[in-house]
Amino acid sequence: MTRRVSLTVGLCALLGCLSPQPTSDPATGGNGTAPATTQLAANARLLRVIDGDTIDVVLASGGEERVRLIGIDTPESVDRDGPVECFGREASAFTASLFDPDHELFLERDLEARDQYGRLLAYIYRLPDGMFVNLEIVRQGFAQPFTFPTNSTHAEEFVAAARAAEAADVGLWGSCTDGTNQ
Repeated sequence: MTRRVSLTVGLCALLGCLSPQPTSDPATGGNGTAPATTQLAANARLLRVIDGDTIDVVLASGGEERVRLIGIDTPESVDRDGPVECFGREASAFTASLFDPDHELFLERDLEARDQYGRLLAYIYRLPDGMFVNLEIVRQGFAQPFTFPTNSTHAEEFVAAARAAEAADVGLWGSCTDGTNQ
């Protein structure tokens, strides 16, 4: 997959609006497991799904944000510079299928707050069931792991899920030549 990403190293102090509401901060846990559903309090509401790894939300603290799901990369469903990638439309449709309109969400951040396009970077949990959306997309074969050292809290989970999806030949792994989406 082709991605134009640059690393901007820094802490996300300016994003206090996404500080967790629960009794413990899942962003600091770093234990590789999803927070318990009882620990999550909605800090955003889904506005729309843009593509397989990007959504728009309304923050509980006010304002709208475009959010890039951390740790995963789905094939491009819209590319102004080239053709749609293999399984891009399917990945977008799958991500959309995970949400109802106005779904409440918990956004968990990692170290790097934004990407080079200004999108908020987050792990997404769907409420009230606590589904770890980023992981589910990889599990079902609609994304590959996409890890940067600054945002790697769940990297091992994503790699394991992708290996399992590839072994089962599901999603893009069974539809696209060598899983590269080209």
